[in-house]
Amino acid sequence: MNSRIKKIINKLRSKAAVTIILLSSVVFSCTDVVDVAVPTEASRLVIEASLDWEKGTSGNDQTIKLSLTTPFFDTALDPVVGAFVSVENVTNGEVYVFEDQQDGRYTISDFEPIINNVYNLEIIYNDETYIAQETLIPVPEINRIEQSRIGGSDEEELDLTIYFDDPENETNFYYATFLEGDDLFPLRVVVSDEFTNGNEVSIFYEENAEDAEDEILPGDMVDINLYGISELYYDFLHILIEQSDNVGDPFATIPTRLKGNFVNLQNQDNYAFGFFRVTEVVNQVYTFVEQEN
Repeated sequence: MNSRIKKIINKLRSKAAVTIILLSSVVFSCTDVVDVAVPTEASRLVIEASLDWEKGTSGNDQTIKLSLTTPFFDTALDPVVGAFVSVENVTNGEVYVFEDQQDGRYTISDFEPIINNVYNLEIIYNDETYIAQETLIPVPEINRIEQSRIGGSDEEELDLTIYFDDPENETNFYYATFLEGDDLFPLRVVVSDEFTNGNEVSIFYEENAEDAEDEILPGDMVDINLYGISELYYDFLHILIEQSDNVGDPFATIPTRLKGNFVNLQNQDNYAFGFFRVTEVVNQVYTFVEQEN
């Protein structure tokens, strides 16, 4: 091997060594711990108070859940025990006291739901009283459920539509959830009868399938709930769904802190998260079938 070739080889070796050192520094620099500054604040009360009366049942068994907000990176819930929870039917004066189960759940087994009656929720916790009021809203029966491969974003995939009759000469609001298969969270839809008053209303559902495993197939089941809701709850859900759909969109409007209908009588700044609703709900489970082309 002549001297010129040796020089070339030595240069290549030195360059390779420098490259390895640089790559090593990059790799090891990636192991540096980055501290993320996450804003913190005092814990707030979270109230899950959905008194839902399913058609065909007594509606006597009801549960209200209380917890506290936790730091950003904490995944465990912080249940609230020792609170006083009651619901009053303002229309007839009946008061229902919920029993503390010592795990964040407050339950009752003799609640009496009455359509169009007004209900007040009262929660006393840490010497502060939280109140909210809602009216028990009725809901129509689902007339029928139709499946199709036409009308959705992908005409090769199955979807469905539910149909129900909207009452005449009154303003109504509806909330529908669709939970398919092993999905962790349902698809949520809110509808008003502003343009369909007194007519048959339809709500469309399709799976947001990102891969073949999410595609709806014959034999798959969808759990459907249709609720009659108040206008206040409709507005709350409309904002909540809109903000949830915009997660990850860099061009979306910055979400605002969404407050429910609870009022703290002692300290309005120490408001609670959540919403008190009293609704009638109709539930159906639909199974997709093989459809002829």
